[in-house]
Amino acid sequence: MNEPDILPQQERENPDPYEGTNPVPLHLIVLTGLLVAFGILYIAQADIDTPGSWGDGRLAAELSGNPASTVATADGAALYASLCAACHQSGGQGLPGVFPPLAGSEWVLGNETTAAAILLNGIAGPLTVGGTTYNGAMPSFKEQLGDTQIAAVLSHIRSQWGNGAAAVTAETIARVREQHKDRTTPFSGDQDL
Repeated sequence: MNEPDILPQQERENPDPYEGTNPVPLHLIVLTGLLVAFGILYIAQADIDTPGSWGDGRLAAELSGNPASTVATADGAALYASLCAACHQSGGQGLPGVFPPLAGSEWVLGNETTAAAILLNGIAGPLTVGGTTYNGAMPSFKEQLGDTQIAAVLSHIRSQWGNGAAAVTAETIARVREQHKDRTTPFSGDQDL
């Protein structure tokens, strides 16, 4: 039987590592055990009633996953920055030809129940803002946000960038949510609104 030829490329390679019967070092096992024990103790001693202001500002009701749960206050500016600014921009000017502006928009400054219905159900189709038609899509936030949160972001939008409309209450949002509870599709732009 012939020995296979060893190529120069193979001669340059290091041999594959082989652990053999070497055990895991004892200090590594002890360190891992201590870290696991610390994690268990830390979680077991955590206080679920710690004020939200100590962390990221959210309370247990917000973290429950129930959109109907609301908190005493909601930060409309923070909600706008995280949910709306990507499309409508931080200055409320929108993106020309794509996303409508919120600054000076007749939909924002008009009837608060119409604006609430837009946030709750979304829009898909042509919408005219300031004489310009936008044909995009806006998502529904009724499953994602509670009434207090929608009221906060809508109040923020209605009071920024030169807008001077009155704040919206959570009760108004609850009334509009009940009014449109059977709606499963977004509004079809101008024709539905």
